[in-house]
Amino acid sequence: MNGWRPELAAIAAMIPTGARVLDIGCGDGALLEHLVHAKNVDGRGIELLQVNVNACVARGLSVMQGDADTDLADYPSQVFDIAILSQTIQATRAPACVLEHLLRIARASIISLPNFGHWRVRLNLLIGGRMPRTALLNQAWYETPNIHLCTLSDFVALAHDKGAKIDQALILDGSGRTRPMRRHAWSPNLMADGAIFLLRGS
Repeated sequence: MNGWRPELAAIAAMIPTGARVLDIGCGDGALLEHLVHAKNVDGRGIELLQVNVNACVARGLSVMQGDADTDLADYPSQVFDIAILSQTIQATRAPACVLEHLLRIARASIISLPNFGHWRVRLNLLIGGRMPRTALLNQAWYETPNIHLCTLSDFVALAHDKGAKIDQALILDGSGRTRPMRRHAWSPNLMADGAIFLLRGS
């Protein structure tokens, strides 16, 4: 697991052995490969960049080139046990629609995202007047793929609006450590660099 993005080990721990998994925006396939070998999952992936698709195929993974904004509609309902969308929802054109598809095509969905409500982000905007950079928001505004930044409270509200039940929530700090998010607490939205949510449809 060396070289992984910090949250991937926590995501892997949420996935049961033998599950049918769709990893959307799977990158070079490191997480999917781990799940296939360590947890015997039936794993599939969708990845936008052809260079990453090639890397996945070289690992022996079943990954196709695709776009979360357009291609999830083609999947039948409840065909997967788990759908993963890691550090990707904020880079989609229609996050609410993508979330609806995730809840439809899988019995549970794992979504990780950066938190634009972190106190450093707020302070940088207030004092410096420039778009901030953090551990999970680490690119200049003109280079970032992120087009729909939100706070953790924003995402929780969207999940509720779409009828999703949050089974588990972990907050991420800048060093990649995770800890459970306390329900009805204001502090995660202020203190967390990001979060991981395990959701189920209604």
